[in-house]
Amino acid sequence: MAILEAKALNKTYTVDHQNIMVLNDISLTVEPGEFLVITGSSGSGKTTLLTLLSGLDKPTSGRVFIDQQDITDASEDDLAPLRNRIIGFVFQSFYLIPSMSAMENIMFPAELQGLPNAEKKARQLLERVGLADRADNLPSQLSGGEKQRVSLCRAMINTPKLIFADEPTGNLDSKNGRIVFAQLVEMKNEQGVTLILVTHNLEIAAAADRVLKLKDGRLSPT
Repeated sequence: MAILEAKALNKTYTVDHQNIMVLNDISLTVEPGEFLVITGSSGSGKTTLLTLLSGLDKPTSGRVFIDQQDITDASEDDLAPLRNRIIGFVFQSFYLIPSMSAMENIMFPAELQGLPNAEKKARQLLERVGLADRADNLPSQLSGGEKQRVSLCRAMINTPKLIFADEPTGNLDSKNGRIVFAQLVEMKNEQGVTLILVTHNLEIAAAADRVLKLKDGRLSPT
């Protein structure tokens, strides 16, 4: 059974009384454990598509199903527990909470879920990415690569079925980008997670099970 399915998605924005179609009749199916990359030029709508697939935004028309559940018309109150339970997010800009330590940022989704042993699991994840000695550091005391590794741990703590990653190495230098990407793929494989990743990085795309290219609002195999 597919972990994610999109049917005939369209997304149109109105700018100065004109309708601009960003995504045009997009349908796709993603299998459990698959590593799917969505690529395309800057401004092609990659991030817009990711926000629709993850329920962060709603399509103008079409349907999105996650884990057999139609999320298209779901309210934020309905979506929040679903996201926290089975979805992890890794963003280019990290989105760590500035007033929380690395440990507290990682534990936050688990505490929302009411999971036991949140601190123990957070420490294990920090050790897994080589940041055990940074547990008490605030985000302002971490490098970009360290922040993104904390983000990976936060995405993984609830053992999600599905991870959405939007240009996860985009703000990192090439060395740290390779480290973060390698750790993301290793953790994805260890936990059997489905990974949907948006990138323009051809090196990352080459590691995927499947690559789809977004051009002129439509998806096609590369």
